[in-house]
Amino acid sequence: MKSWKMLAFVLCAIVGSNASTLLAQEKSAFASATIDLGVVVTDIEKAAKFYTEAIGFKELKGFDVPADFAADAGLTAKKALSIRVFVLGEGHGATKLKLMQIEGVKPKKSENEFIHSQTGFRYLTIIINDTNAAMEQLKKTGVKPIAKTPIMIPETIAKDLYLTIVQDPDGNLVELVGPKK
Repeated sequence: MKSWKMLAFVLCAIVGSNASTLLAQEKSAFASATIDLGVVVTDIEKAAKFYTEAIGFKELKGFDVPADFAADAGLTAKKALSIRVFVLGEGHGATKLKLMQIEGVKPKKSENEFIHSQTGFRYLTIIINDTNAAMEQLKKTGVKPIAKTPIMIPETIAKDLYLTIVQDPDGNLVELVGPKK
């Protein structure tokens, strides 16, 4: 194929894929299919260590929110926020976990014995590649699964996948779902 034909072919492929992406974005009201989750913690260092070392998140550059803005937005009672950002994966669509500890505030601890203990967001589900590797990492960091996990998920729900549930330092439930390799 002549070089100009190859260039035309590549340009059509690029424009075509970009056009379909743009059309898909126009049909949705959402700019991203992933969500970010903000979590207030009692000890930011313990929480950061849990999510990076035990679970495998990577920390990105965080940001500060001034007290006046936080109050005007209805986020805090005129308390500044320093938000640390953790990510699973790479790129624009990667899941982000935003951890924050608010100075001078002692938040109420959530009731997390069971998912039905209270209303609200109850757990994070993280899809993993290898339950055995995740168990080794948890053991290495001193994090113990709760109950009888890991357990095989019933095949009517998912085939050949295991569920492991752990709690972060504030007692929030984190589900790890994946195969055993």
